[in-house]
Amino acid sequence: MRLRHSLAAACGALALTATLAAPAHAATGDFGYRFVGLDGSPQTVTLHDPAGGECVTIPEAADPAASAPAFAPHNDTDQYAIVFTEPDCTGDSWTLRPHGRPATDRLKLRSVVFVS
Repeated sequence: MRLRHSLAAACGALALTATLAAPAHAATGDFGYRFVGLDGSPQTVTLHDPAGGECVTIPEAADPAASAPAFAPHNDTDQYAIVFTEPDCTGDSWTLRPHGRPATDRLKLRSVVFVS
């Protein structure tokens, strides 16, 4: 009887470990945003097939003391994009659906994470 319980516990632990260790899948498609460049003109950046499940801090808007936030995100990937007002996926957040329409210039962001 003990062997059966031990075996069941070991199998359960193995299944849980395998689930938690599963690699994140990349979001397929493009995620775009705009930011104000050093010369004061709007610039556009596109992330192609961004990593899923990993926080991406927008490099052009990473330092709140030195740069304005990025704006007008457009999620044209197959995953939900959660955009955040602060670096490292902190602050207020909004969720953009997969293959959605571009957001307005009023939606500001400094980081994003893609989830299924």
